[in-house]
Amino acid sequence: MMKFRFRRQGADPQREKLKQELFAFNKTVEHGFPNQPSALAFDPELRIMAIGTRSGAVKIYGAPGVEFTGLHRETATVTQMHFLPGQGRLLTLLDDSSLHLWEIVHHNGCARLEEALSFQLPSRLGFDGASGPPTLAHVTVVLLVAAGNMAALGTEGGSIFFLDVSTLMLIEGQTLGPDEVLRSLPDDYRCGKALGPVESLQGHLRDPTRILIGYSRGLLVIWNQAAQCADRVFLGNQQLESLCWERSGSTLVSSHSDGSYAIWSAEAGSSPVMQPAVATMPYGPFPCKAINKILWRNCESGGHFIIFSGGMPRASYGDRHCVSVLRAGTLVTLDFTSRVIDFFTVHSTRPEDEFDEPQALAVLLEEELVVLDLQMPGWPVVPAPYLAPLHSSAITCSAHVANVPAKLWARIVSAGEQQSPQPASSAPSWPITGGRNLAQEPSQRGLLLTGHEDGAVRFWDASGVALRPLYKLSTAGLFQTDCEHADSLAQATEDDWPPFRKVGCFDPYSDDPRLGVQKVALCKYTAQMVVAGTAGQVLVLELSDVPSEQAVSVASVDLLQDREGFTWKGHERLSPRTGPLPWPAGFQPRVLVQCLPPAAVTAVTLHAEWSLVAFGTSHGFGLFDYQRKSSVLARCTLHPNDSLAMEGPLSRVKSLKKSLRQSFRRIRKSRVSGKKRAANTNSKLQEANAQLAEQACPHDVEMTPVQRRIEPRSADDSLSGVVRCLYFADTFLRDAAHHGPTMWAGTNSGSVFAYALEVPAAGAGSEKRPERAVEAVLGKEVQLMHRAPVVAIAVLDGRGRPLPEPYEAAQDLAQAPDMQGGHAVLIASEEQFKVFTLPKVSAKTKFKLTAHEGCRVRKVALATFASVACEDYAETCLACLTNLGDVHLFSVPGLRPQVHYSCIRKEDISGIASCVFTRHGQGFYLISPSEFERFSLSARNITEPLCSLDISWPHAAAHSSYRLQESPKLSPANGTPGIVLAPQSCAGSPNPVRGKGADTLELPEATLSPMSIDSATSADTTLDTTGDITVEDVKDFLGSAEETEKNLRNLVEDEARACAILIK
Repeated sequence: MMKFRFRRQGADPQREKLKQELFAFNKTVEHGFPNQPSALAFDPELRIMAIGTRSGAVKIYGAPGVEFTGLHRETATVTQMHFLPGQGRLLTLLDDSSLHLWEIVHHNGCARLEEALSFQLPSRLGFDGASGPPTLAHVTVVLLVAAGNMAALGTEGGSIFFLDVSTLMLIEGQTLGPDEVLRSLPDDYRCGKALGPVESLQGHLRDPTRILIGYSRGLLVIWNQAAQCADRVFLGNQQLESLCWERSGSTLVSSHSDGSYAIWSAEAGSSPVMQPAVATMPYGPFPCKAINKILWRNCESGGHFIIFSGGMPRASYGDRHCVSVLRAGTLVTLDFTSRVIDFFTVHSTRPEDEFDEPQALAVLLEEELVVLDLQMPGWPVVPAPYLAPLHSSAITCSAHVANVPAKLWARIVSAGEQQSPQPASSAPSWPITGGRNLAQEPSQRGLLLTGHEDGAVRFWDASGVALRPLYKLSTAGLFQTDCEHADSLAQATEDDWPPFRKVGCFDPYSDDPRLGVQKVALCKYTAQMVVAGTAGQVLVLELSDVPSEQAVSVASVDLLQDREGFTWKGHERLSPRTGPLPWPAGFQPRVLVQCLPPAAVTAVTLHAEWSLVAFGTSHGFGLFDYQRKSSVLARCTLHPNDSLAMEGPLSRVKSLKKSLRQSFRRIRKSRVSGKKRAANTNSKLQEANAQLAEQACPHDVEMTPVQRRIEPRSADDSLSGVVRCLYFADTFLRDAAHHGPTMWAGTNSGSVFAYALEVPAAGAGSEKRPERAVEAVLGKEVQLMHRAPVVAIAVLDGRGRPLPEPYEAAQDLAQAPDMQGGHAVLIASEEQFKVFTLPKVSAKTKFKLTAHEGCRVRKVALATFASVACEDYAETCLACLTNLGDVHLFSVPGLRPQVHYSCIRKEDISGIASCVFTRHGQGFYLISPSEFERFSLSARNITEPLCSLDISWPHAAAHSSYRLQESPKLSPANGTPGIVLAPQSCAGSPNPVRGKGADTLELPEATLSPMSIDSATSADTTLDTTGDITVEDVKDFLGSAEETEKNLRNLVEDEARACAILIK
């Protein structure tokens, strides 16, 4: 029967104000490498780079911390991007042939990226097929000409259209069709096959009126836009892929589909040119793949660079992703592990300079960005300060460490610099340096640790906007794998042709899946850490500033405790190497603890002050003393019927019969319990009571929501013995008068085990404790009623605050805990939060999240929230992420709901599973395999891009006169409503009109109504705006002002009449 309880009236307005000062939800920045990149652009004047993706995202990067992000309204692939040099504007082309103009605009001193104009190219330009220009089916290439004021659009039909960039309107009378080009060709070439699509458009650096056009058939034409004629014609017969125009304009380079490239002389001479000056197939003579893009860059020191992608021998290396760099007879084949998207060179673009002098080569790959310094010998790779591929090996776990001490930070940075092939003093500088980072230097340093499938742990600087790689720890060297055989094969092929050079760090293939890192824990005060893996390996490591050669102690812990009837069917343990092993500077392993059976480690925690590490798997948990290198405790948590836990995550013999049997049992139980409930309740009586309660309840009184009925879980569910969390605390467990070390463990079946530990106390002035053995005695055992999995455990002191970390209070970095008694333990399960008093373990308060909200807990953390109004005020709250992707905040220890936000899509299971909270109210979660989304729950602690960019507008009037105007329009493809973006003046007047040959905007003398563009005729009419339009012409088209007022008056009268009818 439904029960209603009434609370006191209304919420406290002062508390609501305080919540606004403490909590605020913001998604602030995306860390990592953009997922599925599809386009690349570079502004040589502003030194900024843009990357477009298949999902329609646009990301602009400059100096570290300078980032801008935009997203197209249409979910379409960005195929091309072009910067208007020096203007902070970007023209993007999507695969639906729509053009979008983006602007970096400044607000209150900070810059952001906004979409200014958008234009959907129609399928046919003209009012009837007989007199209209050629069909514009699909745009294949875009070229910015005349200092970015005009864009040339090459199409599949072979036509070239010209667009006014400031208005995104087609310019009438300048369309170049294939028929006009054919008139300049010899008869024998003209009578062959069609020219095909426009494959490439190149502009002349010193003469903007000349355009180099390349057609798919192989024809090259230098077109004089001013004279409307062809200056030179080059009759190529091989299918064209790419073109490049040498700086002086005297040389052309074309690449082709057969893996060859040709050099043409464009100097004065007979036209048409029949044969190229040089034609070569660099990786021939056997059939090769197409050269997709080619660049020619000259140097003052002599020689020139020829850089191209593709062209590999089809049979031998057709699956390689390569970019070749050729200079003065030296050829280097850069071999990447993912597909090449695009590349550019950083070089001089000033017309007065005689040479290009390339400084760097930037290659955008599908999974990473690689930059090479072309001025240093050997062309070394430039370390990237951002855009590092987080997923160079798949991310398997992550952890955040806040307030890292400066000494530890410097040691980690130093260890990372020693891993770099170049010394820090001679390392090449990052060439993309545009903009200024206005964000303040972070007061505290934050580390993001990511564990990977190949056994590596990467350390990232997560203090600011740019996620900077600091150091990489590899654990694979401790174990025997098949790496050596693969390395010997790779070295055996180094002297072969082509001269491959492995570049990039993306390596998705793991030598052994057992190496995968499952859990990571770091003590920031003692520089000790624990890394636990998939095959039950638990490594205890310590930071060393110098390389060393030493053996690693190995110990085994049997978690089954000789229990009979269980046979491990999963993978075998990893075999450690024996004898002294060389270790570089950084974290070096001291002890290897091997869990038996070798199941994946599901929980781990470290207490450096007691020299103890606790670990858990699907079979049980153990406690290990790494100072004495001895096992302290091993406890099996398996249920007698839990045979599924013995098969392991890599086993292929899952018990399908048992899982089906359990599913049917659950269905049968729910049906039986449903019938019982139906028999015992009267539905009509329930409805009547509910209606009476609704009528009696005043509207201004808050009502407790109805709780859902939660079914208890079966004790023999599979994987019930999985250890979900482990926790160390110095608290009261045996009695209320004496506190001491304790260890807590929570399992998948809702069991909580609390052990009292006898740890020998360290002497005065000594950090290490005596060598006596540590003892563990079971103090308490709690079984939650519904057997919901225990997600987290935390002990609260007498003031209701979480206990500080080991050494944190001793180093005056945290307030000492209240040890006068009154401790409590907070146990968070998947269904509810509950606070128990210590040492009696009696329930004090609880909040049933599943009963109230209908969701389950996935991630939990205690975080401190500082007020934006008062620097000295802060509250500790419990942050919770649910399976629906919502974040809830609760007060501690009262467990009162504060706020909740929708954070992650409930369908994004991997994003929810990867979420990690920080201690100061922020969080990270994976939005793709290569990107972390950073969010903030704190109103004060926010990490977001704050940057500016020095831009110059050549036409200020054009910039200020056009903004977005959204008009409903039916999409010609499927008839569904879409959005047409047309230019509009700031004052709300319609589109300004550009006169023929005029550079200034002519505004109509009268304010006009927006024109309807529902029909195809009116849509075509909006394109023809280059003629002289008078006010009378516009009035004839739209109707007079009197007619407009009359229509509005009739509309108002009709609405009033309809209202009167309704009232009657």
